[in-house]
Amino acid sequence: MAGQLAHRGQPATVLEASEYVGFAWRNHYDRLHLHTVKEHSALPHLPYPAHYPTYVSRLQLVEYMEQYAKQFGIKPHFNQPARHISRGTDGLWYVQTPTETFRAEKLVVATGYNRVPNQPDLPGLRDFRGILWHSYEYRNGAAFRDENVLVVGMGNTGSELALDLLEHGARPTISVRGPVSIVKRDAFGRPTQPTAILLNKFPNWFYDFVAGTMQKLTVGDLSAYGLGKPTVAPSRLIRDFGRIPVIDLGTLDQIKAGTIAVAPGISRINAKTVLFTDGSERPFDAIVLATGYRPGLQPMMGDTLAGKILNERGYPKSLWFDKPDLSGIYFLGFATPLTGIIRSLNLDSEKIAAHLSRPTR
Repeated sequence: MAGQLAHRGQPATVLEASEYVGFAWRNHYDRLHLHTVKEHSALPHLPYPAHYPTYVSRLQLVEYMEQYAKQFGIKPHFNQPARHISRGTDGLWYVQTPTETFRAEKLVVATGYNRVPNQPDLPGLRDFRGILWHSYEYRNGAAFRDENVLVVGMGNTGSELALDLLEHGARPTISVRGPVSIVKRDAFGRPTQPTAILLNKFPNWFYDFVAGTMQKLTVGDLSAYGLGKPTVAPSRLIRDFGRIPVIDLGTLDQIKAGTIAVAPGISRINAKTVLFTDGSERPFDAIVLATGYRPGLQPMMGDTLAGKILNERGYPKSLWFDKPDLSGIYFLGFATPLTGIIRSLNLDSEKIAAHLSRPTR
């Protein structure tokens, strides 16, 4: 967002909760790469270096973000987490941090939809005597060699952590509550993202038909492996339900080979075992909660403001609002796009920057 504004010659004050640019990417698990191709995953107005691979690694992305900040003269106020957002009687927006209060006519909230770890209170979780991590604490599987590890949840993170655990000599099991929609990152030797971008230009019914057919051809019915059978196309899953399908990097082959086990939902966690909804009970040395994140905007805004802005899932209803009492506040990074998250950030930030740059009456 700051890059879009700097490109237009419009200054902006940037608040950063941590002490670094790209803090979240510095702390993700080691093997993480973008699941989208670099041609459609750069930030506005600065392509990735030519020597970067098709799928950029997390450390390469951090290096790129640092260069991006230098390129556009972006100098954030570090260690300034937003604690409270409010609209003053003077029509300005106020952002309170632990040490200061910032005010502005226009405010862009870009804290993202993956800000606060979601840690479900599973039955008996407090009784478990092994290692218990949320995925945000996970770096690699070296500590779990020769151990039985339960990964709770099979989104993109859970799927990849199970693969990482296997590669580090652990015995991973993924707990899956219901059918999982899976698509291949690369199909027939080519990345799938460019195809998704092309299909997004067609009517939804056509996109869904092609995406569903491709899924059947490349993934198929996984009911025999405990993963169920999707009832809707992966494109419709994103568009209508806000859920991103699992981008498979090799986990599915290991499940089919029997080296990564699949279990149903959890009935109860005991000191050293887990009881599943099918009645089976298995021993585990560690549990990794790959249960995702939440945007966590409601506590930052308070009930009144949040009630006007957020939907039932806690996400902003729009990029901006035309109502007089909400004018001047914008939201970037809360979409679940069909064609890649960073590509969506490019498109949405351009819309916001154009709206911000309009002359005021």
